[in-house]
Amino acid sequence: MLSTIDDATLMKVATAMGEEEAVKLIEFIKTVDEITDDEIANNTSIRLNIVRRILYKLYDHSLVSLRRTRDPKTGWFIFHWKLQPNQLEGFILSQKRRVLEKLNVRLEYEKNHDFYCCNTLGCKRVPFEDAVELVFHCSTCGKPLSHCENGKFVENLSAKVEQLRKELGE
Repeated sequence: MLSTIDDATLMKVATAMGEEEAVKLIEFIKTVDEITDDEIANNTSIRLNIVRRILYKLYDHSLVSLRRTRDPKTGWFIFHWKLQPNQLEGFILSQKRRVLEKLNVRLEYEKNHDFYCCNTLGCKRVPFEDAVELVFHCSTCGKPLSHCENGKFVENLSAKVEQLRKELGE
């Protein structure tokens, strides 16, 4: 399991969340304790609506926290944002669990189906049930379908699933 989170990991997550602007935003926000979205926009030259979109995406994953105050002059709410790097480990683990779940579903599908293909680049392999309906001819190019071995693919998926299980301590 993860024990320490470094800047590189933080930047990878930022990149996955919102590309260049998120990286720039996190680079800036990690240098301050707490800051408003307006201040972030002014200091990073990222448009305010993009700053807010990224912050809410990070907030949805608990990577930033939010404190709300009311402006005494206008009565509008002011949002103060703070980076929560201690939540990064939980975010990464939940993403790995999601990937593991999807890989398990795909692995079961691959194990429980026979596939047929025409071996033409750009054409898809189809499960046996669909191949029967197509009278064993490719729906894209019309060539005859033959059995496609998926053992190597199942092997690779199994290895990935096992690797993720080890990383998650399952």
